[in-house]
Amino acid sequence: MIQQPLLSTPLYDLHVELGCRMVPFAGYNMPVQYQSILGEIKAVREGVGIFDVSHMGRFFIDGTDARALLNWVHTANINDEMPFGRARYGLLCKRDGGIIDDGIVYRMSEDVYMLIANAGNSAKVFDWLTYWRNERFPEARINDSTTHISMIAVQGPKAIELVASISEFDPDLVRPFRVTRCLVDERPAMVARTGYTGEDGVEIMPHAGDSPRLWKKLIAAGAVPCGLGARDILRLEAALLLHGSDMDETVNPIEAGLERFVAMDTDFCGKEAVEAVLKKGKQRQLVGFRTIERGTVPRSHAPILVEMSAIGEVASGAFSPTLDMNIGLGYVPNRFAAPGTALTIEVRGKFLDAVVVPLPFYSRPSP
Repeated sequence: MIQQPLLSTPLYDLHVELGCRMVPFAGYNMPVQYQSILGEIKAVREGVGIFDVSHMGRFFIDGTDARALLNWVHTANINDEMPFGRARYGLLCKRDGGIIDDGIVYRMSEDVYMLIANAGNSAKVFDWLTYWRNERFPEARINDSTTHISMIAVQGPKAIELVASISEFDPDLVRPFRVTRCLVDERPAMVARTGYTGEDGVEIMPHAGDSPRLWKKLIAAGAVPCGLGARDILRLEAALLLHGSDMDETVNPIEAGLERFVAMDTDFCGKEAVEAVLKKGKQRQLVGFRTIERGTVPRSHAPILVEMSAIGEVASGAFSPTLDMNIGLGYVPNRFAAPGTALTIEVRGKFLDAVVVPLPFYSRPSP
């Protein structure tokens, strides 16, 4: 098998110049850590951090069939009543209910939408959109703008104030899960009030050529540059699922606890399979757990045991510096899913006592 060369985001040279450690991720050479992962997490929880997420797929879908195409492939309600500038999170499912990817749809104008896909699934999502366009929705056009538009996540309790100080972004007009077009650092960009850290913030999407200047501007304004290492722990603390770890094509949305993002009053691909699980009842479900002692960190695929019998495996696990404990997610049979249930996690021959806990592990303080 021929190894494909790694892709780079428009910020790659700047990451290297600033001394960031780079690693292969989802086909890209990506920043994993600037200075300290713990320091980067602290910056996002207490101040403001920035992430290069330009590797994620950005697809524009337009035309008279655009809404119908997205309403079919996406589990959210992408209906005519969806206001301009609104964003909705949901899933893209196969006929059998397996999750191809999760992503956010933004309604940009009358017949123009944008879909954000995970980097590792971008090609698959583009092919899935194209398949259904050809099968049922010929008046939809799909444009892959991933290489033309960058994406910088600005996250933390001070993120909104910082972004407003260098742009025309008005947080009073652009509430959470909204998107707008405005000038950022005197250059046109899209600004979406979304993120993947559990904190308030935005994802700025400027022209690719404008992103290095914007990255420097954000740092000069007080933002701490962060890598994917911090981002993964932040999203786990907030119990935000990662496709490929916490859900995949073998997982039904109901098992993953994502039913609130499935509009059962719409007709979407995979609906019959989702209805079947709702009717029959799920046999397993995703739960959160913490270990009793800090010690060894539970990692993905580590067996989950009850009375020394395997009942499941860890999907995601990490040490949470915000909570000062080891946390994780995993699928277990329903009878072991109640908070307070004692579990054992096996990690490289060591047996860790753990307990099921409610999700999310972390919620940002109320303003």
